[in-house]
Amino acid sequence: MALTVTFLNSAYLHGRCCRHKVLHPLLGPLLSNSVSKLYSSYRRPGSQPEKKPSWQNIDFSFKKGIDVLKTQLSMLKKETKDYLIGPGGHPFSQYLLEQTRVLWEFRSQEDLNKWVISSDVEIGGKSEVHLKLGRNNQAALLYGTLNTEVPRDGETKYSGYCSMRAKPPVGSFARKKYYDWSNFNSLYLRVRGDGRPWMVNIYTDPYFSHQKDDLYNYFMFTRGGPYWEEIKIPFSKFFLSSRGRVQDDQHPMWLDKISTLGFTIGDKVDGPFQLEIDFIGLLNDRAHTEEFAYETYEKNPRA
Repeated sequence: MALTVTFLNSAYLHGRCCRHKVLHPLLGPLLSNSVSKLYSSYRRPGSQPEKKPSWQNIDFSFKKGIDVLKTQLSMLKKETKDYLIGPGGHPFSQYLLEQTRVLWEFRSQEDLNKWVISSDVEIGGKSEVHLKLGRNNQAALLYGTLNTEVPRDGETKYSGYCSMRAKPPVGSFARKKYYDWSNFNSLYLRVRGDGRPWMVNIYTDPYFSHQKDDLYNYFMFTRGGPYWEEIKIPFSKFFLSSRGRVQDDQHPMWLDKISTLGFTIGDKVDGPFQLEIDFIGLLNDRAHTEEFAYETYEKNPRA
């Protein structure tokens, strides 16, 4: 009990906004329900707020806390070992000569669990999306039905989207981790679609809090048919957007602070869709020398 009080006091000194970050690694299983509800910001228009206090949902278990502590310490040990070996746990000589890297491949249910799917159902829409393993467990099959009917809540103006996004990497004790893609210049995918266009979204770590909705986008056009296609998208082609709006102030992506990657379909065409993904990887194309494809502006230029 004294240990718990000590953690609570130390969390309070860091401020209320950071309390859940301090307590989550050790007391996450104990406070999972209350923390998630306490910090969830979205509530559908017209719905009533919960009247039950969040502290009543706490399920305290000292054994679970000890198990989580052991797990986090083992993760910390592995991270320290990989850091001493070299970038990403590889020797430095191998890191410099690396030309390709497979980030995600889909061969088991465990691979699918690294991704989350969402749709406009979250805002009252009627689109459906599902994710499962493809034939012979050799690919991920993302399928569903797009419905652009706007919910009748008096506030929502647009609807009709489905998405798939990788879970952000998390280090020991719930620390943020990032992908370092600075050794590559292109995204490389092997997919098979139905001819509908998709948007590839890359999320980076925001430097300021008001940049939390910023992401980099580019289009992925599938040709349909029975054949697989290999798509290469240079990182220099990705453009900056925020809350669905392309920004005037464009700048290249920070490849050493990649948080996660996702796919979105929202072409305003009602009906079924499907996308099979064999793998998602990185490529260092020596023939591609473009640094950034869009015009940039100098702030406060000198006369």
